[in-house]
Amino acid sequence: MSQYTADKIRNVVLLSHQGAGKTSLVEAMLFTSGVVSRLGNVRDGTTISDYDPIEVERQMSINLSLLPQEWKGVKLNLIDTPGYPDFVGEAKSALRVSEGAVIVICAASGVEVGTEQMWSYTEEANLPRLIFINKMERDNADFFRTLEQVQSKLSAKCLPVQLPIGSQSDFQGVIDLVTMKDSQGAGISSSLLAKAKSYREKLVEAVVEIDDELITKYLEGEEITEEEIFEATKRATIANKLVPVLVGSALRPIGIDSLLDAICNHLPSPEGKAVVAADPNNGGEVEIKPSIEALLSSLVFKTRADPYVGKLSYLRVYSGAISSNSQVWNANKGSMERIGQPFTLRGKNQEPVSELTAGDIGVVARLGLTTTGDTFCTHEHPLMFQGTEFPKPKLSMAIQPETKADLDKMSMVLPRVCEEDPSLQVHREPDTNEVIISGIGNIHLEVVKEKMRRSFGVKVKLDLPKVPYRETITMPVKAEYKHKKQTGGHGQYGHVFLALKPLPRGSGFEFEERIAGGAIPKNYIPPVEKGVNEAKQEGVLASYPVVDIKVSLCDGSFHSVDSSDIAFKIAGAQALKKGLSQGQPILLEPIMNLIITVPEVFTGDIISDLNTKRGRVLGVRPLDGNNIIEAQVPYAEVLRYAIDLRAITQGQGSFAMETSHYEEVPPHLNQKIISDQRNQEKQ
Repeated sequence: MSQYTADKIRNVVLLSHQGAGKTSLVEAMLFTSGVVSRLGNVRDGTTISDYDPIEVERQMSINLSLLPQEWKGVKLNLIDTPGYPDFVGEAKSALRVSEGAVIVICAASGVEVGTEQMWSYTEEANLPRLIFINKMERDNADFFRTLEQVQSKLSAKCLPVQLPIGSQSDFQGVIDLVTMKDSQGAGISSSLLAKAKSYREKLVEAVVEIDDELITKYLEGEEITEEEIFEATKRATIANKLVPVLVGSALRPIGIDSLLDAICNHLPSPEGKAVVAADPNNGGEVEIKPSIEALLSSLVFKTRADPYVGKLSYLRVYSGAISSNSQVWNANKGSMERIGQPFTLRGKNQEPVSELTAGDIGVVARLGLTTTGDTFCTHEHPLMFQGTEFPKPKLSMAIQPETKADLDKMSMVLPRVCEEDPSLQVHREPDTNEVIISGIGNIHLEVVKEKMRRSFGVKVKLDLPKVPYRETITMPVKAEYKHKKQTGGHGQYGHVFLALKPLPRGSGFEFEERIAGGAIPKNYIPPVEKGVNEAKQEGVLASYPVVDIKVSLCDGSFHSVDSSDIAFKIAGAQALKKGLSQGQPILLEPIMNLIITVPEVFTGDIISDLNTKRGRVLGVRPLDGNNIIEAQVPYAEVLRYAIDLRAITQGQGSFAMETSHYEEVPPHLNQKIISDQRNQEKQ
């Protein structure tokens, strides 16, 4: 592929709800631009974009895919992204490095939850965008119904620049409202002429506002030429005052060349958009202009762990150039990285290039230190771009190797998987000794599990995490334990009296020494404390850690010959267990703070569901058409809340959760928890 200057590049992300046909649309664009000679099909797993075996098997995108192509002297860096909400991190990465977006909507399904979500992301990023109403060949496809939804649910600034000719099985082509001709250059049939004139008038009314001279000309009744409408539409789109709506069918394919034209003509190039980076030396900011003559600045926006090629770093060059066999400064890591051979990707196909220049997107393999979000620059003039803000994980599962052979592999592979997907988090939960993996949803984690098996040969199991219960006592008690073994020779002797006292919730665990008169020599007091601290890790009810207790070492006795550190350690541990048994022990469970954001229509359903989960609703307040519900719920009841909330709200709800405090487990649940824990210990 030829080298292009920044003004001849378009970096465009394709976004949609799951199933709107982005991947098929990109395939049709590759076919129309002559990159491929045969249309691939998602159902058959033959598309350029969805090449991962998991994507082929599930018939859905799970990774962003770069699909560069040339159209009428312009290089289009198209980025296909997953529509399923569990993989929104991929869409966020693509948005970070794009100057424009195409939002794809199914003509039969209309504006769905994912459509509104992606629209909100483009609004946050202030990206100029196009809307493409796809699947006009489908049963129940209705352009005008979908357009009405677009204007009511997304924005009134979404105006059609095309109308369809026919619909469903009769869909034949599109009408250009600027030229008032169809895709073959023919005139408009009489049956569509009145409607086309009406929509053209609305378009003209909207775009003339971009130019005072055009407004004057329009108000004075002068005719606005096609060229003037075209230029005004372009300027209004780039200024984000208009979102052109196009229409077509990816499967036929119809309307694809018009979409390619619109991307080239109406979405901005990198040339006109300066970006801001932090200056670590001066503590301020510096403006980066997309010039090949300028010093290097580049952002790594995605990392992919390929078991055969190695680590692939996807990067966007903002200024300067990255050449083969060169060195760049990684400002985030404070280290030089050697660049081998840069290349462009089209799906999984690599094409080596001599250099990646300002405005372009490409890939470099086998970088040592670089991770997603790192900035490449020169050592003499360091700068740092802001990375992508990835969504926070919502669902946590315990991950375990299926066999011992998988154990060591798992510890090596998990960091690589998390490096590839920053919306994943992995940590070891000290209270339950489980490895916890957290992601956006259940499909997200299932795909990670499958990826570990296919790509790295590691088989793992996913289970709901254990609840970190606690144990405590409800009444003060005193406990004595004498550890005595004197059967000839050097024996063992340790004797302690402990006083146990319950503390308020959240106080933790305290140990104090109140020995008077040298009943126990001072050198034996630390072993007693050590024994108590070890014993508190496993309570007497279900072996959960003990909290909210103050333990006082009050008295005891020793033997001048047989006493030892180990004897007093054992005595301390056993005295604690004895005291716990006598102190009317109870189980405590973690209570979570939940902040749930849902459309008003679902508020009643959410509150009813929280009631079934033993939750307490603390308050409800409105915000921008949604309701914010604050509640406290036992952790045991919300282990799958990411899945439950999505089901209740049809994917329109979100939540944040954090640990608040511990409370006593209701008596009717006590025995089941204790029984389940003992059964697990036996296994």
